[in-house]
Amino acid sequence: MAVTVTMKELLEAGVHFGHQVRRWNPKMKEFIFGERNGINIIDLQKTQKMFRDAISFVTAMMGEERGRNILFVGTKRQAQDAIREEAERAGQYYINQRWLGGLLTNFQTVQKSIKRLRDLEAMQTDGRYEKMTKKERIKLDREREILDKNLSGIKNMNRLPDALFIIDVRKEDIAVKEANRLGIPIIAVVDTNCSPEGIDYVIPGNDDALRAVRLFASRIADAVVEGQQMSSKAGEEDEQAEAAAAGAAAPTSRVVTSSVDSTREIEPGAQSAQVAGGDVSNVSAEVRVSVPGNIGFARTGQQPDSVGDHGQVGTGAPVRGATGSPDAEGTQPPQSPEAEKGAETVGAAK
Repeated sequence: MAVTVTMKELLEAGVHFGHQVRRWNPKMKEFIFGERNGINIIDLQKTQKMFRDAISFVTAMMGEERGRNILFVGTKRQAQDAIREEAERAGQYYINQRWLGGLLTNFQTVQKSIKRLRDLEAMQTDGRYEKMTKKERIKLDREREILDKNLSGIKNMNRLPDALFIIDVRKEDIAVKEANRLGIPIIAVVDTNCSPEGIDYVIPGNDDALRAVRLFASRIADAVVEGQQMSSKAGEEDEQAEAAAAGAAAPTSRVVTSSVDSTREIEPGAQSAQVAGGDVSNVSAEVRVSVPGNIGFARTGQQPDSVGDHGQVGTGAPVRGATGSPDAEGTQPPQSPEAEKGAETVGAAK
C-alpha cells in the first residue's frame, strides 16, 4: 500500500499553525493561507500535495537501488525522540543532539571521531579497562559519553547520505549549507519563519508541535520502508527470472543435441572412413553388414574371409568400383532398398 497523508491527519496534528505574523518570512508568502488571532495559517492543500511529492521521491529513491540511506536531522527538543525512533525503525541514520560542523563537507575527519568511539567501546568489552587506573577510566568514560551523544546515530555510516530529512531548517542552517555544497537532496519541514531556499522538497508546516513533527517523521520512515521492500522484491524477482532462464536453457540444449545425433545421416564414404580408422565400436550393426568389405579393407575391397587363407592377389591398388575407392562415387549407382536388404541377408548367413 502506498504511503500517503490525509487532510484530517494534518488538521489533527496542528500542521496548519504557523508563527506569529510579526515573525514571518516573506519568502513563505505563497504557502500562507491567511491569519487568525495574530498567527499565520498555512495552506494545507499545498502542504498535502508537497508532502506527497516528498514521500514519492523517498520511495522511488530507496526502491531504485539497495543500500541507499537518508540522514534524519532534528536537534530541537520537540524533535529529538521522534527523529531517533523513526530513523531506527526505518534502519536509517540520524542526528538528534548537535550538528557537528563539517559533518558532511569534512566527513573524513568525522570518521576519525567515529573510529575513536568504536575503540573506546571495544576497550570496555575486551578487558583493557580493568588494567587502567580509576582516573584514566573516568577520563575515557567522559570522552566516550560525549562522542556517543553526538555520533551514536551515525556510528555505522561509512559514506555520505543520499538525502537529508530536516526538521526546522532555520535551526539546522549549517546542515542545509553543507548539503547544498555537496549536491545532496534535502527534504525539509519549513515553518512560516523560515526560508524555503536551498530545499529540494519543501513541506510547509508546523515544525514546533510534537504531533506534527512525529507525523512528518513517521511518514518519511514509512516511505523508506516501502522503498526498501520494493527494492528487495525487485531483486528477488530478477534472481528468480535468471534461475528460470538458466533452468529452461539447459534441457533445451540437450534435446536439440539428442535430436541432431539421432537424425544425422552419415554418407557411406564417411562410414567407411570410420571403419578403416578402427572406430568399429561406434558403427552400427547395419553398417557393418551392409558394407562387409570395408572392415579394415577400405582401400583394397578384399573380403574378410580371405584373411589367413591365402595371400592377397594383385598389386594392392584400389579395386575399381569398390566402396571407399577414390573413383567409387559417380561410377557405382546407389543401391536400392531391395539390394541393401539382400546384402544384409547374405552378411547374416555368413
